[in-house]
Order: sequence, then structure tokens, then C-alpha cells
Amino acid sequence: MKLKLLTAALAAAALAFTAAPHSADAHGPTRQKITETIEIDAPPAKVWAVIGEFHDMSWLPPVEKTEGTGGNVVGAKRRLVLQGGGTIDEVIAKYEPEKMMLMYRIEQVDVKVLPVTNYSSWLTVTPLDDGKKSEVEWKGAFYRGYPNNDPPPELNDEAAIKAVTAVYKAGLAGLKKKVEGGN
Repeated sequence: MKLKLLTAALAAAALAFTAAPHSADAHGPTRQKITETIEIDAPPAKVWAVIGEFHDMSWLPPVEKTEGTGGNVVGAKRRLVLQGGGTIDEVIAKYEPEKMMLMYRIEQVDVKVLPVTNYSSWLTVTPLDDGKKSEVEWKGAFYRGYPNNDPPPELNDEAAIKAVTAVYKAGLAGLKKKVEGGN
């Protein structure tokens, strides 16, 4: 009887061991998420007029110019030409002016320019102070630039998070300056 119990216990332990995930078998990156917000001293309609114009990214440093096709509708495309020569190609995935919300995806980017893959982003304007001010939320979801295990430091999760956070902070500061300063 003891032998049967011991055999059953060992079989159960072996099954549990083989079914449990092993850290050595870990697979790829996990999706990262970033959210940044800023309060802007302007009515939401004024802020949305800037954000809602998909082909104008003049408020986002270091964008030198924006080229685009398709206007402000789902499927519209833009290419951000960056100072120093890099480019980022993006497409509108959702455009809801009544909700003051825009969602876009990166279709093409060199990971040396922005160390991410499978990137989606949402920009939303919310009224504050009875509509006299606005809050802009910029959130994104993405994977690091290196899709396999053991990424180099410049393409790991921390590098991706740092780069996207820096873009969002600089972009929101630029948006605030443009809207409040009238530039």
C-alpha cells in the first residue's frame, strides 16, 4: 500500500513539474503600457483642433515635417520625418471627433529610431473646469524592439518604456505650448 501511495505521489509530482512553466522556457516580450497626461489651459475644442489634425505633428519634437494621405479618417496615413533623418509611418485605427479621441498604429519604424514593435496609441481630450480647460491623455501599448529572448540593452523593455515616455512627455509639453501660446 505504501509503495502504491509513493508511486502515485511521484507520478503526480512529475506531472505537475512537466505541466508547470519553466523560466528557462520563457517566451518573448510582454506588452508594455504607458500613460501620460497634461492639463492645458484651453477649451477642449481648441485642443482637439490641434490633435485631431492627423497630418500636423508640428507640436511633437523632434518631428521636422509630416507627410500624409487620407485626411482624418480611419485608414489615413502619415509619415513623420524626424530631425536627423529617421521616419515613422503611422495609420489611423479609430477617429472619433465627437469623443475627441484618436487611435493610431505605427506601421513602420526602424527600432534605432524608436525601440518598439506592434505599437498602438490613443490620444483623448477631456474637458476640465466646466470646459475652460482640458486634460489630454496619451497612452500607448507596445512591445520592445527585440522580439526574442535576451534583448540587447538598447532594445529591451526598459529602453522601449524610456523612449515612449520621453516622446509622450515632450509631445504633451509641445502641445501645451502650441495651444496655450498660440503657436
